Amino acid sequence: MRPDFHPDTLAVRAGVNRSQFQEHAEAMYLTSSFVFKNAAQAAARFAEQEPGDTYSRFTNPTVTAFQERLAALENAPACLATSSGMAAILCTVMATAQAGDHIVASNGLFGATTQMLSNIMPRFGIRTTFVDTTDVDAWRAAITPQTKLVFTETPTNPLLQICDIAAVAEIAHQAGALLAVDNCMCTPILQRPLELGADLVIYSATKYIDGQGRVLGGAVLGSKEIVVGKMYPLMRTIGPTLSAFNAWVLLKGLETLRLRIEAQCASALQLAHWLEAQPQITRVFHPSLDSHPQRELAARQQRHGGAIVSFEVTGGRTAAWHVVDSTEMLSITANLGDVKSTITHPASTTHGRITPEARARAGITEGLLRVSVGLEHLEDIQADLARGLAALAHSTQPSASLRSA
Repeated sequence: MRPDFHPDTLAVRAGVNRSQFQEHAEAMYLTSSFVFKNAAQAAARFAEQEPGDTYSRFTNPTVTAFQERLAALENAPACLATSSGMAAILCTVMATAQAGDHIVASNGLFGATTQMLSNIMPRFGIRTTFVDTTDVDAWRAAITPQTKLVFTETPTNPLLQICDIAAVAEIAHQAGALLAVDNCMCTPILQRPLELGADLVIYSATKYIDGQGRVLGGAVLGSKEIVVGKMYPLMRTIGPTLSAFNAWVLLKGLETLRLRIEAQCASALQLAHWLEAQPQITRVFHPSLDSHPQRELAARQQRHGGAIVSFEVTGGRTAAWHVVDSTEMLSITANLGDVKSTITHPASTTHGRITPEARARAGITEGLLRVSVGLEHLEDIQADLARGLAALAHSTQPSASLRSA
């Protein structure tokens, strides 16, 4: 694939390797294993002395096509696909740290990531210090001689805080550590962390890359030295594998990624402005709003502010749940990045398993709601939210459910 092709072209053409049947659409290779012409070839394949597929736990043509296409969009030397976004994060940590090592991470990470770093990794002797995503000095102060990995998510979920990728990359590299960036909220269409100094980029392909809530998937991208040299052997052994079917679905998702996310971003910014005018709302979070403290940084790092809008309502959890239960169109689900708009209460769902103290440090209040803006008409999204917001003026007690069956 020519390197001068635009992203739109790469999204539909990269990674295509036609079989002898010369199919136009990418083939789906639903097979667990591959046949060799003789014993010598089998031995050479398993010893990685000859290129080719051997076993779908670690090599499959459909998965390879997805990896090559995503790498082309990210302008990355290598990509490793995984069974989920959390599997991608686990592979990243296990390939870059070992017992006795230290990680510095943002306190604004996705709840499951925080759980992994704070509760699971210490069992294996890997300690993590959490810092304010937006405070460059805090990142610098947390570094120790044992720090091997610096991990951030930007924008964060759900408060959309922005990390200065270039500044934190410099801090990590001065200490001899790697910087990994969870770029799930932006995708390569809006932000390319590798070009800003990051060593690794991580995706939950379940979100915008699929875009229609169909399958799970994840990916890690970076240099061949790290991704192929360190992560691939790990994948081959422990097997957090992306299925061929899911890879094929994600390939189709990449083809429309830019069109979807740019339309969703435009609606999200309009929705954020509308929410700021609602009296029942105390604060709105979106990187392109003038009220966002890192607006200028976001504008430098991202092409658009993204398709997520979070906001706080007066009245805490009671009021927040009332708004959720008053919606009739928005899907009450913790997933994001879908063409269908979703609404969730982070304190009781995505971040419900972390401690109240950790939620407080991350700024996740009981009155916080997160909307992932889809492709419905903006006026319909606004009307759905307005129903619950208007009711707050008359009631502070939520009904059991205001939804129709």
